[in-house]
Amino acid sequence: MKLSSKDFPDNGCIPTEFTCDGRNVSPHISWEEVPDETKSFAFSVTDPDALGGWIHWLVFDIAKELREIKKNSKPKGAKEIDNDFDKKSYGGPCPPSGTHGYVFTIYALDIEHLDGLNKRNFIDKVEQHSIAKAKIKGLYKRK
Repeated sequence: MKLSSKDFPDNGCIPTEFTCDGRNVSPHISWEEVPDETKSFAFSVTDPDALGGWIHWLVFDIAKELREIKKNSKPKGAKEIDNDFDKKSYGGPCPPSGTHGYVFTIYALDIEHLDGLNKRNFIDKVEQHSIAKAKIKGLYKRK
């Protein structure tokens, strides 16, 4: 699979609009080259550079027909889990200091619906059903 964004290039800077210093809206994300056996998708945005890691967005039960998450939206019918800001939504980059890398990951899953997910078990449970995944990384440093 391949993942991309209209709003920033892989390993490029995330525009302020998508951060706590801007409008804090989610960027556009799209994916392609999906395995035929895909039954649903899951999506995560994490900051591995934060001490202990930081979860910015967790989305699952994304319909197998979808190939994008539009800017400032959540996929119709998908479910979200509390992020580390304690919100069921996108929480943009907001590093305390320095430049952090934010990893956007799409997972193609062999199951239509996932149950019993929380922010601590999300990655493990999703990985158990992942048949393919793709990532991009965006960078952000507060002004």
